[in-house]
Amino acid sequence: MAVKFKHSDTYSTYFCTFTCFQWLNLFEITDSYSSVYKWFSYLKENNIAEIIAYVIMPNHLHCILYFPQDGFDLNKIIGNAKRFMAYDVVKKLKEKEQSNLLEQLTVALTEREKSKNQKHRVFEESFDAKAIFSEDFLMQKFSYIHLNPVSKKWKLTNDYTRFEHSSASFYEHEEIKYFKPKIANDAGSAAPDPAETEA
Repeated sequence: MAVKFKHSDTYSTYFCTFTCFQWLNLFEITDSYSSVYKWFSYLKENNIAEIIAYVIMPNHLHCILYFPQDGFDLNKIIGNAKRFMAYDVVKKLKEKEQSNLLEQLTVALTEREKSKNQKHRVFEESFDAKAIFSEDFLMQKFSYIHLNPVSKKWKLTNDYTRFEHSSASFYEHEEIKYFKPKIANDAGSAAPDPAETEA
């Protein structure tokens, strides 16, 4: 049983991760990467958060979020994101007639979830969020995000700077693919300027 943990707003920058149910490659199967970018745009346009860095893997998402204002509810923000993306994933699974997968996502529901009229479980219930309290820790997570596609487990590309769904191309080549991340210069949330980053 997943344990829900209430994340505080003590810090302004967080490294966040959430995962598709049972690590199924649902982002890849449904090509739902666009729903993540729509969420990023929503956060930015509504001044909720800036996206410092990100990578969208076939079955999970890593991102560094910077919150310009106090009083944010990280649990609610991530919860709303997962609901929004889940709707898109399920819609595309239906379009692709992926009945076995849809059944798998339905069977996984608890009685409590069914009572709330939830139809499918697309993501794992919990998510991971680590407060970024120093520039060293930021750079550690920054590298982890961008190197994820070339890790031993994945090997999705030979060149991490060219991975399609990552902010690495922006920082290494000043190339904007689907979303432009924010270069933050605030204390404790400073990401490197691409002009100063070695290719």
